[in-house]
Amino acid sequence: MTDLDQTTLYRNGRVFTADANPERAWATAFAVTGDRIVWVGRDGDDAPAADRVVELEGRLVLPGFTDAHTHLLMMGAALGQVYLTGARNLEDIQRLLLEAREADPAATVLRGRGWLFDAVPDGAPTAAMIDAVISDIPVYLDANDYHSCWVNAAALTELGITRDTPDPIGGEIVRDADGEPTGLLLETAATQYAWAQRDAATTDADRDAQVERTLAAYLATGVTGAVDMAMDEFGLAALQRAQDRRGGVLPIRVAAHWLITNTGDDEQNLAQVAEAARRAADPSTPWLRVVGIKLILDGVIDACTAAMRQPYANGSNADPIWPLERLAPVVAAADAAGLQIAQHAIGDFASQLALDAIEQAVAQNGDRPRRHRIEHLEYAAPGTAERMARLGVTASMQPVHADPAIFDNWVAMLGDDRVERAFPWPEYEDAGALLAFSTDSPTAPHQALANMYVASTRASALVPSVAAVQPQFALPLERAIAHATRDAAASVGDGGWRGRIAPGYAADAAILDADVFERGPASLLDARVVETIVAGRTAYRA
Repeated sequence: MTDLDQTTLYRNGRVFTADANPERAWATAFAVTGDRIVWVGRDGDDAPAADRVVELEGRLVLPGFTDAHTHLLMMGAALGQVYLTGARNLEDIQRLLLEAREADPAATVLRGRGWLFDAVPDGAPTAAMIDAVISDIPVYLDANDYHSCWVNAAALTELGITRDTPDPIGGEIVRDADGEPTGLLLETAATQYAWAQRDAATTDADRDAQVERTLAAYLATGVTGAVDMAMDEFGLAALQRAQDRRGGVLPIRVAAHWLITNTGDDEQNLAQVAEAARRAADPSTPWLRVVGIKLILDGVIDACTAAMRQPYANGSNADPIWPLERLAPVVAAADAAGLQIAQHAIGDFASQLALDAIEQAVAQNGDRPRRHRIEHLEYAAPGTAERMARLGVTASMQPVHADPAIFDNWVAMLGDDRVERAFPWPEYEDAGALLAFSTDSPTAPHQALANMYVASTRASALVPSVAAVQPQFALPLERAIAHATRDAAASVGDGGWRGRIAPGYAADAAILDADVFERGPASLLDARVVETIVAGRTAYRA
């Protein structure tokens, strides 16, 4: 008998199935044959004959999590970089950088990630602040939201950035009163200079290590699927190599969105869509496939680069990276090609543009199956959720971005009653839009249970002593987990075969060491995944 013929019965557990019908939301046992669930029920029910029986001993079982918006290679790279989110002031940042330098004196570059604007004097980082502790090698520090990069003087030299270097479309090289670069690169200035240099300096061996770190980290936290939201040729090749090393499979299921950048030229932009369509048509596997495109319409509220309908507290505002005249042709072409369109839109003007472009594509291309998405939606105008529901657009949101420990600067940048509608997840539920939860790692911790803690409390997983903010938007834990499992899988069209513990569904599950429903949300910060099952096999065991 082969593994594909064997049936395993898991019994005596607490099984949350994520079924939308409350009467079927809970079970105590389930059976798996091969890579599929064949039966779900209660102990004492007429279960199928089993070749193997696993006693769950009362443990909680959840469907495997799908991180519906993440960056796989960046996450793997970040796990090996200096972590700065816990630094509360410049002195903390400088101390962490100096410790990292002293720990690796032979390093030729230092990379860090996760710094917060309100940890820097006046929210204005400069090269001189880094040079005060490290000036002999280039230093690159990605902001917590990964929309800004803070560099020292040696990095500016390495990048060739001077007072005469032009700002790229959709980005800014921040300059002082004399016109000299300060060391802060915003939006596309970060990607086209700092990230391009990083990509050029990264080897395939580096990328392979990054992929392996990410896969291991996800499996240890119960994640069985991921949606990469900035795929490029480097990332896809690295994931294909990881798949080849395992005989044509990956330990988690990956759906990818090809990143499209605004060149300012319609012909070049549409050529990128054609390349994404070609990649999507390439032979794929259930483990790795390109499903759509990713468009970054604006920046972030913390840096005042998100496109808003009304100005920020300081009187500034930001233009969209993709104005409608450039955006609409790309969205229409991708829609016509059958690609899923994911649009990063954090500000309310950006989400308006995203929906305007989708409406134009629908009018142009007619009725056809489609499930487009808007990513983040940190502040969206009233009525946006209802408009998304009418268009069948998924709200892809990240509870960990609402963590109160990193919320103060967000509030200060808006400075008015808009902060009262930050991350209003119930609005999307009430409107009937599909709501998919994710982490956007590495902009936030990748751990699924910490994400569920923020979702179900609006309190801080980063600093548990920080009180909840806007608890009226917290969701019951059952609904939060369903958005991170069932609905996250559905967000890329997989809702009919994975994301639930149900007959016919993929046997993807996470077994926890604590019943977080019984013990309460606070237990999410201490609970651990003891086993992750993917396609019916144990992919991780603590």
